[in-house]
Amino acid sequence: MALLELKNITAGYDKNVILRDFNLNVEKGEFVSLLGSSGCGKTTTLRLIAGFSQPMAGSIVFDGQDITNVPLHKRNFGFVFQSYALFPHMTVYDNVAFGLKMRKVSKEETRKRVMDMLALVDLNGFEKRYPREMSGGQRQRVALARAMVIRPDLMLFDEPLSNLDAKLRVKMRVEIRRIQQELGFTAIYVTHDQEECFAISDQVAIMNKGVIEQMDTPANIFNGPKTDFIAHFVGFENFFNLTRKNGALIAENGAALRVDADRAGSAFRACIRPEDVRIAPADAALENAVSGEVLVTTFLGRNVQYNVRTPIGEFAVKTEQNNVYSIGSRVTLGLSANKIILIDPTTLQEEKLP
Repeated sequence: MALLELKNITAGYDKNVILRDFNLNVEKGEFVSLLGSSGCGKTTTLRLIAGFSQPMAGSIVFDGQDITNVPLHKRNFGFVFQSYALFPHMTVYDNVAFGLKMRKVSKEETRKRVMDMLALVDLNGFEKRYPREMSGGQRQRVALARAMVIRPDLMLFDEPLSNLDAKLRVKMRVEIRRIQQELGFTAIYVTHDQEECFAISDQVAIMNKGVIEQMDTPANIFNGPKTDFIAHFVGFENFFNLTRKNGALIAENGAALRVDADRAGSAFRACIRPEDVRIAPADAALENAVSGEVLVTTFLGRNVQYNVRTPIGEFAVKTEQNNVYSIGSRVTLGLSANKIILIDPTTLQEEKLP
C-alpha cells in the first residue's frame, strides 16, 4: 500500500473545477515532483494534501488512514513555501523552534533539535540573526529547517526555489536532495522548472489541465514520452506521421523508415529531438534519409540550428559547426532509428506548453 493516496479527487473553487477524478500514489521514502505550467492543478493538489483546502469529492489516505477531513494542524506535515514565510520579528532560532513550541516540546529537547537542524542545513552560528540579515538562500534554509525540525510524516514543497537566482537554485536543489536522502523522508515537490524537477526526483508526475499525463522516473519520461504533450514538454520539436503497411513504417513521402522502438498499431505520430537528426550534403547516404532545403540558419554558440523543409514536414536540426549550410542549400537529413519515438495519434495535445 502506498504511503499517500489521492483517490478520485474532484477539486476547485466555486464552479471552477481544476481536478476531476484525480489519482496519485506516493510510496514511503520517495521524492515525487508535480511538474507543469501555471493552472495545471499542481498547487491545488499540494494544498489538498496539506489540508489548506478540501476536495469536492474523493478521498485522501495517508498511511492507511483517511485524512480527507483532518484539519491542517493535525496532519504533521512539513510545508516549505515559495515566499519563505518566516516571522520577521523572530531570530533564526525562534523561527525554527516555533513548531516545537506549539507542540509543547521541552526547552532542552527543542534546543537540541533546533541546533541539530541548523547544522544539517549548514547554518551553524546563525541562530541569533534575523531574516532581514540573511540572503535569500539562507532564508530558504531556515524555512527548510523549520519544516523538518518537527519530524514531519511528509514534506511538502511549493516552488521553494523560484525566488532565487539561477546559480543558487542549482546549489539549493542539491542540498534539498542531499538532506532528503540523508533523513529518508517522503516528499512532494511542486515546480514548473523541468531541469530542477528532473535533477532531484525519484518520480515525476507531469500535469496538464488537471490530469497526470505521465508519471515515471525522470529518465523514462525524458527518453520515452507517452503523449504528444509530454514529448513537446521534454524537448521534442520534430513531429511527423507514420503508417504501417505490409509490416513497414511508411512516411508521408512514401519512404520506409526504420524505428528501433516499434509498437503495436497502424498509425503513429513520430518525434525526434533536433540534436538527434544528422545533416549532410544532398548526395550523402544516411540512415532513414530525407531530402530537404535549408530555410533558416541560427547561430547558437557551439552549435548551429537549421530549420529544414522536407516532404514529411519542417525539421529543426542542431549540430556542431563542422559544416555550415546557407539558406536555400539542398541537404539530406538522417533520422536515427534508435532516437525516433512513436506516439499514439489520439494523444495529440490541443495546445503546446510554453
